[in-house]
Amino acid sequence: MQAFLKGATLQTTRPHKDKAPAGSTTDKKPKAVPWVEKYRPKCVDDVAYQEEVVAVLKKSLEGADLPNLLFYGPPGTGKTSTILAAARELYGPQLYKQRVLELNASDERGIQVVRQKVKNFAQLTVAGTRQDGKPCPPFKIIILDEADSMTGPAQAALRRTMEKESRTTRFCLICNYISRIIEPLTSRCSKFRFKPLANQIQEERLLDICEKEELKYTPESIAALVKVSEGDLRKAITFLQSAARLNVDKEITERAIVEIAGVLPPKMIDSLLQVCFKGTFEKMEVAVRNMVDEGYAATQILSQLHEAIIEQELSDKQKSAITEKMAVVGKCLSDGADEYLQMLSLCSVIMQQAHLNT
Repeated sequence: MQAFLKGATLQTTRPHKDKAPAGSTTDKKPKAVPWVEKYRPKCVDDVAYQEEVVAVLKKSLEGADLPNLLFYGPPGTGKTSTILAAARELYGPQLYKQRVLELNASDERGIQVVRQKVKNFAQLTVAGTRQDGKPCPPFKIIILDEADSMTGPAQAALRRTMEKESRTTRFCLICNYISRIIEPLTSRCSKFRFKPLANQIQEERLLDICEKEELKYTPESIAALVKVSEGDLRKAITFLQSAARLNVDKEITERAIVEIAGVLPPKMIDSLLQVCFKGTFEKMEVAVRNMVDEGYAATQILSQLHEAIIEQELSDKQKSAITEKMAVVGKCLSDGADEYLQMLSLCSVIMQQAHLNT
């Protein structure tokens, strides 16, 4: 028995022996966090460019009641960041985990989860004070991110829960496409459209991050980041971090951004159009083959060709014929068609329309 007890005491004291003395070199280093998370807005005031949503949430933070919310818009415009920042301000760090249920597209969100997990969480009643003594709303928040990927039956099951538990719970649905949310849910929510971020707002945020991370950059590289991200701030920050890791102690250039983003250099698009307008079919075939062989995505080539064709001096009839073909090619590519053949087909139509001028 004594030996058993001795073994127990040895076991309990072992972890203490392994502990390093305070102030030793084994102190924990700060965790490496992606910049997207590091610079995620911590409070509602930090959210950029979405004035209407910020105004509503600020009123609720001042004590007014919060309606059920439906945030929709393109990715990377701050939908999830906004509601998470508001929830943290409402409940504080201690109560946040108890009062907020966040379900993402990666979680199981079928009809059974809505009936059990969501319903059980919604039925819990909560007090109206925080541990630090500040006033706290007497309701919880359920955040359903990527709600447009929920099944129809799961959305239908959710509407009754929304109605019944309105005293104790507020819902926030987040999606890219509002048309995929059933009408009974949209009518129960205050809808807010998140706009793609303006170029100036994106530039300000990116320059702020560059300053905090002490990066060397050129004005052209920031302009290129804004252009390739197309209003998606999350994409812009991710590209900036990748460029910073690739160009350690060097200046981040426009070329580095273009390479990381997988965007075709403008010269390449211009030379392809020149071949289509003035060259032969054989030369055009070689140009398309080289472009595809270099590994550029056909969807990216299509997107940049569309922008370039709009700016060309062609008649409206010619442009409409080309863009109609682009739509067909885009559909074929999404269905898994061969990239080389589709690009060749599109370029032959551009060549055909261009030669109508001559």
